[in-house]
Amino acid sequence: MNGIQFVHPWYLLGLILVPLMVVWYIWHYRKQEPALQHSDIAVFDGIGKSLRVRLRWLPYALRVLAVAAMVVALARPQSRLSRQEMKVEGIDIVLAMDISGSMLAEDFKPNRLEAAKKVAADFIEGRKNDRMGLVVFAGQAFTQVPLTVDHHVLLQQLGKLKSGIVRDGTALGDGLATAINRIKDSEAKSKVIILLTDGVNNQGSMDPLSAAEIASLYGIRLYTIGVGSLGKAPYPFRDDFGRVHYQNIDVEIDEGLMKQMSELTSDGRYFRATNKKALQEIFSQIDEMETSKIDVTQYAQTKDEQAPWLWLAFLALALEALIRWVWFKW
Repeated sequence: MNGIQFVHPWYLLGLILVPLMVVWYIWHYRKQEPALQHSDIAVFDGIGKSLRVRLRWLPYALRVLAVAAMVVALARPQSRLSRQEMKVEGIDIVLAMDISGSMLAEDFKPNRLEAAKKVAADFIEGRKNDRMGLVVFAGQAFTQVPLTVDHHVLLQQLGKLKSGIVRDGTALGDGLATAINRIKDSEAKSKVIILLTDGVNNQGSMDPLSAAEIASLYGIRLYTIGVGSLGKAPYPFRDDFGRVHYQNIDVEIDEGLMKQMSELTSDGRYFRATNKKALQEIFSQIDEMETSKIDVTQYAQTKDEQAPWLWLAFLALALEALIRWVWFKW
């Protein structure tokens, strides 16, 4: 009875009559077994039971079936048809990630870049209704993944990111401008760029503040994230023999510039992450601030299903009468 509900479900307690009727039948008809006294029963050898005798239980079984069907009909079964219409107004988000050499510093474990990739992947997996894209930059910028709803591809490409695939440096303006080009024509209700870096702008042809002003003109909200501990951070170097050595380097993040960039856009914000946990909390805050709008309209329709059960009861009683008063008497 999948999809069936009952208006008066307590009537179903009447189904307890079914096993009681079966028990009564067995007890009653065992008492009615005929006994025949005869001096010699050899004359009856080879005589089997007739079909009527073998089916003598059938009329009573049909009566039990009729009772069960009438009990179900009294409970008033109904089928419920329902459907949902879901309208999703997602958000378009472009992640602009710094992959410069300094992102290999190990104040985040295993390093800044890998920590940022893991946190960004968790963020992407939680935004199932949004289109997302990925831009990477160091000394120059390029689009790794354009806006897409195929988060599987996005996560694959994010996982492949490594430092050194482009000229080293930090081109904040170029990274932001590339992200703007990927999202400016979006018709989403909200357009967001999340720019993550650990350095100071020292490369590129686009001024970061000019890029932020352009983002504002297109109605794009900019969240900037500075990644790096306070003071110094261990950075791995390889010598001529391939051995890894560590040297503490200064953590240089132009927080003033990044604050200005984000504040030039509507409701933009700057965040500082000094460890992986802080970075996770920042992405959680952004996730809460940028909620997709989902409208769900549900339609439901009920239909009485008593008729089939009443017809079953009627047919069972009619067939019982036919067998009992016609076939058995014939």
